[in-house]
Amino acid sequence: MILLNFSHPLTREQQTQLEAITAQSILHTINAMPQFDEQQPFEPQLAALLDEIELTAQQWQTEPILVVLPALNFIAGALLANLHGRMGYFPHVVRTRPVEGSIPRRFEIAEILDLQALRAASRAARTAGD
Repeated sequence: MILLNFSHPLTREQQTQLEAITAQSILHTINAMPQFDEQQPFEPQLAALLDEIELTAQQWQTEPILVVLPALNFIAGALLANLHGRMGYFPHVVRTRPVEGSIPRRFEIAEILDLQALRAASRAARTAGD
């Protein structure tokens, strides 16, 4: 799978956790840490960031892609909208959590969120309420 990382670099241990959870090997990691100017509009900055990712339209739509979202919620929201447009569906995203009691603080992979499945379940719940 392709790992698109828009956050801090992942440790080897975290990568191993991802491979175990997904039962897939990480074939390629693309690190694209957003450093946005908060005084400027985000849309052009996001477009420039994504244009630097060397994936073809076919790859965006057919390759198994796992996403680590950026921490800033505004960028994450805009990124998800853009990824949905490029991929045709919402991607799976990685959720991390602090390792309890770790000194210094460390993070582990908590789960993989299937955003497309979450969307489908919410849509079904909305339809059932009609």
